Amino acid sequence: MNPIQKIIIDADTGIDDALAILYALKSPRLRVEGITTVFGNIDVAQATDNTLRIIQLAGAPYEVPVAPGADKPLKRKLEGFSTNVHGANGIGDAVLPPATQQPLAEKADDFIVRKAGELGGELVLVTLGRLTNVAHALAKDPALAGKIKHVYVMGGTVHAPGNVTPVAEANIWGDPEAADLVFASGLPITMVGLDVTMKTNINRQHLDFLQRTCREENRAIVDFICASLPFYFEFYRGSNYFIDSAPMHDPLTVLVAEEPGIVVNQTMHVKVECESALCAGMTVADLRRNPIVGAPIQVSVDVDAERAVGKMLAAFI
Repeated sequence: MNPIQKIIIDADTGIDDALAILYALKSPRLRVEGITTVFGNIDVAQATDNTLRIIQLAGAPYEVPVAPGADKPLKRKLEGFSTNVHGANGIGDAVLPPATQQPLAEKADDFIVRKAGELGGELVLVTLGRLTNVAHALAKDPALAGKIKHVYVMGGTVHAPGNVTPVAEANIWGDPEAADLVFASGLPITMVGLDVTMKTNINRQHLDFLQRTCREENRAIVDFICASLPFYFEFYRGSNYFIDSAPMHDPLTVLVAEEPGIVVNQTMHVKVECESALCAGMTVADLRRNPIVGAPIQVSVDVDAERAVGKMLAAFI
């Protein structure tokens, strides 16, 4: 029996973040110790509001505190938000009731530092957005890397093309200085990037299956999923020629935290490019036999996509 993983999810709660959070709160193998929010898909205030509404929708059987975090990159100018990808409210313009829960007064970086200390090396971070909060936490506690069990990063790409620029994935591109600092910190990291997330898709047939088979206790969750994902499908139809489907970027990262064997990893030395205008945010892997650039991390290079999608759907039926 695998032990229950104690996780903090760091999210810029858009459409796929919401799906990832819902999955995590339904999983008996995960205990969500809290959710920290960050700018990215939307501004941090909207991400925080969305997160609180999603927790309420999930009917989590335990308290899940929410700590608001960074509202801008470490050094760069904020470039705006992905309303064309996630809708004006970040969740595909789906409507959820306002939450009764309030966010913590404690900031995200302080929350991460505190929980890492309290949990005695058992804390797992699952980052679904920019790595700004984690970078701030490392600055506050230089010993943090030795207190965290593992970090699963949704971000980056080595072999697949980028999704914001030809070579950069959105979460890394949105704050490359923060990502570079985190990758170089000594934290034990698995990078769950576009090499695997673009192979792991949810489609209209999956939504129809959920509508037909879900139990009444999951009906509101499934209704939300079916209301929010069509916006995502429409973006991917225009950008990638996907027909009524979209990648499970963030849900896959939570699934990997729960069951690492869903992906195949390789150890690579990776550094984030911060200087080039054309290549900013590129996760540069030194693939030479004797790599000297970047820090060693685990990079997901293949995925059992059918199993991943099946596990995710099973949580909501």
